[in-house]
Amino acid sequence: MAKPKILILGGAGYVGGHMTDLFIAKGYAVTVYDSLLYESRFLKDVPFIRGDVREETKLSALLPQFDIVVALAAIVGDEACALDHTVTKAVNVESIRWLSKHFKGKIIFASTCSVYGANGRVLSEDSPTSPLSLYAETKIEAEKILLASPHKDKHIIFRFATLFGLGDRFTRPRFDLVVNAFSKNAAAGETLKVFGGDRWRPLVHVKDIAEATLYAVENNLSGLYNVAQSNWQIASIAKEVQFLAPGKIGMQQIKLRSEDLRDYKVSGKKLEKKGFAPKRTLKDGIREVYALVSEGRIKNTADPAYSNAAFLKIKSS
Repeated sequence: MAKPKILILGGAGYVGGHMTDLFIAKGYAVTVYDSLLYESRFLKDVPFIRGDVREETKLSALLPQFDIVVALAAIVGDEACALDHTVTKAVNVESIRWLSKHFKGKIIFASTCSVYGANGRVLSEDSPTSPLSLYAETKIEAEKILLASPHKDKHIIFRFATLFGLGDRFTRPRFDLVVNAFSKNAAAGETLKVFGGDRWRPLVHVKDIAEATLYAVENNLSGLYNVAQSNWQIASIAKEVQFLAPGKIGMQQIKLRSEDLRDYKVSGKKLEKKGFAPKRTLKDGIREVYALVSEGRIKNTADPAYSNAAFLKIKSS
């Protein structure tokens, strides 16, 4: 039997890079569709179409060629989404609404554990959601669209924990994620500034996200799943970075003054019962980001390109 053909929307980004590699290595025909919002080029040897998920005419001509669409393309992060509500809703919600109406195959949708907001318990997929940002609100709305689709029994919704680590070597790393930010700062010899240190975050390595997606395709999974490896308090993440960094790194705990009130732990047991569990640890991610920066492989770690919100602020100014 021929393997399904896969279109990865947003496949040139932080999550899509390693995912594309995995599918190709397993013999799948993969095409990457991406607007290159954060990238200046795409050099990977894979079929590529430059396009925006709001370009419905372009997508209408493409979709009949594919069996599976992996929907990664989005405005990602609370601060990035808050910059332009209209664009955020168009990209994160309306593009999914259109896709669900015009694509009859399987959709694998990238949602987020941020939908849980603040909750003291360990949360499962059946726990109540409490979005605290536009980003989380748009992800919940997109989930509801897919769950109401006539083809809902085919679809997969992955609620990803906070990502960390490095993906492939073509796409940009992200330094606006808590683990990567602490690791980058430690590699530069900077004091780790910890905001809201008692707050909890579920974590998962970006490569494990890709492997979860491959596993879902190869085992024909459907439904809603949390994808998380472990739960950590923010201060404990900083302490782990301190412990692993070769030099002496200071830490300064600062009273939370941002609007980010998220505080939650999640369970990934539902996906584990299906046979998949993330295998990369927090230590793995810290070490690889620390090595990347300390070896001087990033010329300017302060470049806004490594932060979604910082880059979009400059782009819109």
